[in-house]
Amino acid sequence: MQEPEKRMLRLEGVVDKVLFFNEQNGYIVLELETDQSIETVVGELGEIEDGETLLVEGEYITHSKFGTQFKASYCERKLPSTAENIRKYLSSGTISGIGPSLAKRIVDVFGDETLEVMEHHPEKLRTIKGISEKKCQEIAREVQKIFSLRTLMIYLSQYHIPARYAMKAFQQWGINSRDVIDGNPYALCSELIGLPFQKAEVLARSLRIALDSEQRILAGLQYLLTENTFSGHTCLPLDKLQPLSCKYLGIGEQDFYANYNQALENQQLYEYKKGEREFVYLPEYYIAESYIADRINVILEFSAPEDYDYEALIDLEEQEKQIKYESLQRKAITTALSRGLMVLTGGPGTGKTTTLNAIISLYEKQGKKVLIAAPTGRAAKRISDLTGYEAKTIHRLLEVQFDSNERLTFKHNEKDPLDCEVLVVDEMSMVDVLLFEHLLRALKLHCRIVLVGDSDQLPSVGAGNLLRDLIDGGCIPVIALQEIFRQAQQSCIVTNAHRIVRGEDPDLMQKQNDFFFLQRLKPEPACELVISLCRDRLPKAYGFDPLNDIQVIAPARKGTLGVIALNQALQEALNPKKKGMAECKTALYTFRVGDKVMQTRNNYDILWKKDGEQGTGIFNGDIGRILEINRAQMIATIDFDGRITPYPLDVLDQLELAYAITVHKSQGSEFEAVVIPILGGFEKLYYRNLLYTAVTRAKKLLILVGSRKKIEEMVHNNRRTNRYSCLRHMLMQHEQGSN
Repeated sequence: MQEPEKRMLRLEGVVDKVLFFNEQNGYIVLELETDQSIETVVGELGEIEDGETLLVEGEYITHSKFGTQFKASYCERKLPSTAENIRKYLSSGTISGIGPSLAKRIVDVFGDETLEVMEHHPEKLRTIKGISEKKCQEIAREVQKIFSLRTLMIYLSQYHIPARYAMKAFQQWGINSRDVIDGNPYALCSELIGLPFQKAEVLARSLRIALDSEQRILAGLQYLLTENTFSGHTCLPLDKLQPLSCKYLGIGEQDFYANYNQALENQQLYEYKKGEREFVYLPEYYIAESYIADRINVILEFSAPEDYDYEALIDLEEQEKQIKYESLQRKAITTALSRGLMVLTGGPGTGKTTTLNAIISLYEKQGKKVLIAAPTGRAAKRISDLTGYEAKTIHRLLEVQFDSNERLTFKHNEKDPLDCEVLVVDEMSMVDVLLFEHLLRALKLHCRIVLVGDSDQLPSVGAGNLLRDLIDGGCIPVIALQEIFRQAQQSCIVTNAHRIVRGEDPDLMQKQNDFFFLQRLKPEPACELVISLCRDRLPKAYGFDPLNDIQVIAPARKGTLGVIALNQALQEALNPKKKGMAECKTALYTFRVGDKVMQTRNNYDILWKKDGEQGTGIFNGDIGRILEINRAQMIATIDFDGRITPYPLDVLDQLELAYAITVHKSQGSEFEAVVIPILGGFEKLYYRNLLYTAVTRAKKLLILVGSRKKIEEMVHNNRRTNRYSCLRHMLMQHEQGSN
């Protein structure tokens, strides 16, 4: 039976007071005075001032701490019509240069006609004491701008387009915004504004834009390519894009190719030919992969063609460190010191960290300035702890900033390169092509690069399969460490990880080491066991802290053993609701003081402090603990690995509970103890590389809970993530050209 459609309620009234406003996304909290009462209204309604008249549609919701609120999904704005409300509106500071005192004088003269005079006859304001001709002109310009933005917001709200898109459009086109949009509603889909294609379609239909119009087809192609980047593809084969586009847009092949060729000519799309197949790119991805291939070619051209003899130096390092390097480690050290670029790869226990320490030490003894970077904060902390050298995230190293269009850029680039002679990048499997392009642009031509990673782990969340392409391209020196050292051989985590990556079943029978399997064949008992392990058994047996030391890692998000359900169950077990404990809610979770949480997207605006240092930015994958929730200030204080952050509650949907996390989110991190439930689910999420990545997150203890059969199926399912990219081919073309 189909669920009845939820009836939308309507409220109309005058804004009594704006309590909170976020300039980035237009989210606002205000008190609306209606004929019957004063209501708290929330939603992405844009900038609204005291005294405005609003007609809002939405529904009542019950906030755990703020009580009943009216969540508005639609807002129709009316300018105040009475002298008192106009005075209140102008006194709020909405128009630069007009404060409460001047607002009163203006309204005393023009009364209910004040706003009509200001919009259409601003010269009359010169009769008011304190308004010169210059100030009159400034007010007129400000009024025109504000009224134009307001009109644009009202216009777009008819099509349920949130206010933040109107604000971005106005930043681009100013008072001409309405004309631009009416001429091409798909201009709102541009990178700078970012309106989803489907919402632009609704507006376009009302404007009677033809289905085969040039702007619609181009926007549709860009939309489909963008959507596929979220699946890891930097490009799509033309023979796949063409039928996909024709079906989605409802157009013929002739219209597709006519507009496609025009987009190529205008460099709105790019094409790369690989063999007999053409691949289609969005500009940023084509430029990124082309630049990476070109820059690597330049590095290799100026690099030594062969390794130098560093055996004596390595011998001295062995004596100093009281260590013995095996042959491949010595080869890796020699290659790093000799060449301009190299990749160091290998599984757990093969000595990557020991080798890397020797490379860094020998470079520093040569007087070289070495910087170390990793894609995430946890990965940077991990490599710092292992090597003893300071490491930064790539974003922090490059120093995030925003251009005039509020687009993300970096301070360091070709014009302002990093001050280093050697750059080491760890966890390269997590780095995508766009970030790597920015990193290469920020390096001086003579800077040497050492890339470290495990190519058997999952590829990056962002588009591309960078580390695998760099290795398979055949032109970069690659040293793959293979020998498992004696100490590591004592760990069943290490030996079973290598069995898994070779396609061999792990040893699930032994019970004496650091790798255990506990069989449960139904979801509910498996979930109960996971909770018992985290809350009782592991803390009691090993002294592990349930929040700081133990991490549950699951292949899937949904289901009884998925991340969402496990987080809710673990929260109830480890941090249950208590009387007087502050809480706040999102659509997915209720957050409490003491909860373990994870940031799920990059936020470059959030401030933090750590040991007297200040900075901005909390990034995707950062894990923290909620220390305090202040409802009055709309702030949650969160500790992200020592970075104390006043976290705005209006962006709380960027957080998730982190008692359980997905395998993808766990990359780059290590935990004292890891519990992995594996029982069944969506087949595409149960494959060898996923299991290998999860297992290698454990430092001291790993427990698999679930089905032996499912674990063995994962080991034998060697499905590699198929990602469309031409980087490997570009690198191979350079290699062939140089030969």
